[in-house]
Amino acid sequence: MRRLAMPILSLALLAAAALPDMSGAQEAVISTRSAAFDDRDPVDFGRHAPHRYPVHGIDVARYQGTIDWSRAARAGVNFAFIKATEGGDMLDSHFAQNWHQAGRAGVLRGAYHFYYFCTDAATQAKWFIRNVPRHKGALPPVLDMEWNHMSPTCQKRPAGSVVRSEMKIFLDRLERHYGQRPVVYTTPQFYRDAGLHHMKHEEFWLRSVAKTLDHVYPKQRWSFWQYSGTGIVSGINGDVDLNAFAGSRQSWAKWVRQRQQ
Repeated sequence: MRRLAMPILSLALLAAAALPDMSGAQEAVISTRSAAFDDRDPVDFGRHAPHRYPVHGIDVARYQGTIDWSRAARAGVNFAFIKATEGGDMLDSHFAQNWHQAGRAGVLRGAYHFYYFCTDAATQAKWFIRNVPRHKGALPPVLDMEWNHMSPTCQKRPAGSVVRSEMKIFLDRLERHYGQRPVVYTTPQFYRDAGLHHMKHEEFWLRSVAKTLDHVYPKQRWSFWQYSGTGIVSGINGDVDLNAFAGSRQSWAKWVRQRQQ
């Protein structure tokens, strides 16, 4: 089992070598923790591994059970995207608990919605807004776009143009309500099938647990990389998704200042 933690000094040097010079940027006002995560099934990503990015976090749902958020924060969880809703009538049973306790532990958090292709976008947006509070300091909401291949009730696969049109309805409604454009999460297959490269002005959170993002999503700009689905983090029982932010500590602080509600 390989440790993801690195000495702070060497990690900072790696980040400086890989990322734009931030020397002229405003001094960071948001402290970041060095990630001390394990991985049950680690991947060798080579020289462009996620370890070179200093800011890491997780995404969670009811499947993780009860989380000790204080321990997770001490282990290096800087941010968390927490499942809130799915479709037009499902609320994650652990959302309220995770939302409250992550905030108390000092973890920056945002809520995500899992899209369901048998309910229209306006109804799903309304459901999310009904269940996710407008908390000052929250990260922007996330729209999780992937095929519902495990659903026993809906296995529709609309054309890419239809998918993108429905996404825009959802994103626009949440932006009007929360004052922040949601981030779009997606997977390699869905990105290709739905032609999400056409959505030039959206901000992306991309999954790739076997190859670096430049191989899987050529030329696509991104803010978050979900690089593992088998992470081990103190305070969480079982596997959890691991994510990296695409920048230095200073650029993370700047992004948070710009993207907090």
